[in-house]
Amino acid sequence: MQSIILYHTVGCHLCEDAEVVLSSFRKAGVIDVTLVDIADDDALVDLYGIRIPVIRKADAPTEEGELGWPFDHDKVNEFLNF
Repeated sequence: MQSIILYHTVGCHLCEDAEVVLSSFRKAGVIDVTLVDIADDDALVDLYGIRIPVIRKADAPTEEGELGWPFDHDKVNEFLNF
C-alpha cells in the first residue's frame, strides 16, 4: 500500500473533487491518504496556495513525486505506477 498526502483546504471544491478521484484507490486498499490542510502552515500556503489540490507520494521529496490538479483516475493510476 502506498502512502499519499493530499494537500487541500476547506472550501476548495477542486480538493473535494480530488478526494472523489482518490476514493476508488482507497476503497481498493492500494493507497492510504493523509489529508494536510495547507491553511495550518504558512510555508505550505506559499508552496501550494495556488496549486491545490496536490497529491504527493509520502516517501518522495517535495517536488518530486507530486501530481497537481487537474488529475483523473487514469492520471493517478499512472502516477502511482499501477
